[in-house]
Amino acid sequence: MRHPAAMSASHDHHHHHHGPPPAGQRSKAFAIAVALNAGFTLTEIVAGLLSGSMALIADAGHNLSDVLSLMLAWAASALSSRPPSARYTYGLKSSSILAAIANAALLLVALGAILLETIQRFSDPHPVQGTTMMVVAAIGIVVNTLSAFLFVSGRKSDINLRAAFFHLIGDAAVSVGVMLAGLAVILTGAEIIDPITSLIITALIAWGSWGLLRDAVKMGMLAVPENIDEAKVRTFLVARPGVAALHDLHIWPISTTETAMTTHLVMPGGYPGDSFLHELAHELEHEFGIGHTTIQVETCSGAECALESDAVV
Repeated sequence: MRHPAAMSASHDHHHHHHGPPPAGQRSKAFAIAVALNAGFTLTEIVAGLLSGSMALIADAGHNLSDVLSLMLAWAASALSSRPPSARYTYGLKSSSILAAIANAALLLVALGAILLETIQRFSDPHPVQGTTMMVVAAIGIVVNTLSAFLFVSGRKSDINLRAAFFHLIGDAAVSVGVMLAGLAVILTGAEIIDPITSLIITALIAWGSWGLLRDAVKMGMLAVPENIDEAKVRTFLVARPGVAALHDLHIWPISTTETAMTTHLVMPGGYPGDSFLHELAHELEHEFGIGHTTIQVETCSGAECALESDAVV
């Protein structure tokens, strides 16, 4: 059975500093990006209605969802920085996962409305002003590029900022597509190019939002993060000096940026000391990006460890 002294001494809690930009800097970046994209969304809606361009309306719907997404991510970023409490012992870090699920759901609802209108345009095409499409799309390229630039410094250390950066760069690419569609309408006079472009934009966004929803749900279900190989972590732990076996290994995300792990290490030679656990926690963070570890040591001398089966949680 478990050695009492080992149980009481073997919980090694590490709280590490992860390197995203300071909260104030993140908040300023989100505020500017929200203001720029909200202003551009309004411009695109008005221009789309005046020019009859469904491609502009589709892109406006996407940009509106971007504004909501940025606001949700901004709120989640603020909540995630709150300290732990007696009720929320990990703080409110998981709010970033909830924000990701909400963002994906909002995007899918917006896409459904845009798709319905686009299909109707195929049967009843409207006159389109290609020049207006090109001018507004050019503004979109500038706005999205400037917004993406706000998240350049933090994209390597914070997955939320990285997602915002690549999402905005993707929006700039979509605006390039709308601009080319406007040019094609001017050159050919074929109004059907507009709903076709809208359909392509909708399909591309749907593909990306499905991936976001899938990944967010996985995190909500406490799945092992995609960037961590559970088998490699298991092999790494068993290879530590004095470790004969392990059981009850659990790896899960506590936010979109941080990962936690718990496990029981079977060490027949006895409790190895706090320095072993501190060094092991450091190596787990360095090698696998697992920043919050709880390790229990069990001697299991002459008897089978309780909860040894991995089929039992």
